[in-house]
Amino acid sequence: MNEDTKQKINERYQRELNRGEFFWPDSIFKDAIVALGILLLLIFLATFLGVAGEPKADPSDASYIPRPEWYFLFLFKFLALYGQIPVVGKIEWLATVLVPSIGIGLILLLPFIDRSQDRHYAKRALPLGLMLLAVVDMVILTLIADVPTVASGDATLLVRLSASLQPYAGLVVPGAAAAVLVALAYFAKNSSWKPMAWIASGSSLLMLALTVAILAFAPSVEAAETSVANTIVDQIVAGQDLYSVNCVECHGDDGKVTVIEGVEGLEGKQLSAINNPDVLYTLDDASLAEVIAYGRPNAGMNPFGKMYNPEGLSKSDMDNIVIFMRYTWDERFEAPVIPELFPPLAEGEVPSYDVHIAPIVKRYCVSCHRAGKDSNNYFMTTYEEILSSGDNAEKNVIAGDANSYLLQVIQGQAILDENGKEIIGVMPPKSTLKPNVVDAFIRWIMNGMPQTAEDAAALSVTPAP
Repeated sequence: MNEDTKQKINERYQRELNRGEFFWPDSIFKDAIVALGILLLLIFLATFLGVAGEPKADPSDASYIPRPEWYFLFLFKFLALYGQIPVVGKIEWLATVLVPSIGIGLILLLPFIDRSQDRHYAKRALPLGLMLLAVVDMVILTLIADVPTVASGDATLLVRLSASLQPYAGLVVPGAAAAVLVALAYFAKNSSWKPMAWIASGSSLLMLALTVAILAFAPSVEAAETSVANTIVDQIVAGQDLYSVNCVECHGDDGKVTVIEGVEGLEGKQLSAINNPDVLYTLDDASLAEVIAYGRPNAGMNPFGKMYNPEGLSKSDMDNIVIFMRYTWDERFEAPVIPELFPPLAEGEVPSYDVHIAPIVKRYCVSCHRAGKDSNNYFMTTYEEILSSGDNAEKNVIAGDANSYLLQVIQGQAILDENGKEIIGVMPPKSTLKPNVVDAFIRWIMNGMPQTAEDAAALSVTPAP
């Protein structure tokens, strides 16, 4: 930089310094306006969009796939696309160390690289063009972050096209455009700024067009909803459902069982009743949850945590079971009013599977009648399984027949073969169902097992006044 240039810069600096604004209140006022705008934006987003609820973090859950925050998505997508580059894409440290280091180094060295005193847009075509490409690239990488980078083998032509276009939109086009801009700046210094502007803007539009095509051809993904129990009542109900599926078989629905019966491999095993003060008073919530998670192998209890079984219980699930135990059996806790398992049936009303039978089966039956359990292959996890599964499928549930095996066993009558040998015991084996539950099953089977509420309503009879 020659002396004339330095003198011009110093003179302009002095003019700007003399014409400058006061820190208070001018600069503070502008900062306050920006801060207020950001605050209002955050309030708006929190009020109308909210935050997706998820279960409590569980470090032992190996099946959980962590997702980066949205403002890091472009980095992860860049890494995913970089990994598709032949040979070089396998060298991860180039993308994770070298590329970020080059970017940070350029920012730090920019005052020494670009020492021009010009501030007019036309005189700064190179940095403005590179910045435009970088910002557009960050935006489109964020937009396509959820689109699969590699299409599956059975994917359609459009889905494969969506995957193949991503490297061009995110890497090839911006990289080539940046290389051309740099070449023009250093090998055609006297050329007009217009070619750079056309290249930067045209490349950006091409990247956006490719992004639209990628999103249009991408496979549709249904959003998975996660149910989170927030209130004590919701947690108790959720815990009771989980207890019914995972614990009733050994401990019974009331937690009083001290000798296991009917469970293969654990027949005759003695255990402590989990509903008594010896357990509930001496173990805190964290200890009870750890017993569920890690089990007690010497006592015959299997671990239920996801560190041993990817299909096991999450931390929230185990916490809900503990809450159910506390508010149900621990006299120190006053249980709130728990809603009925299913809507009460009026006189002449016919229950449906969707509204009445499904919650009953989940609470009382699925713990034994599911895949992997010794239940004569009679499964009850779906409507179709209840009607058609089992070694005695033709007799388990018969429309309009009070001799259906299911109706007999829930009313305390075991099923015997022609030699008088018991082939199906009473259900549930360790307790009896409440009268309203038995009544719901009887009404349902005697009226043809309707599945939906609409089907049941068509069969219901309004009692005469």
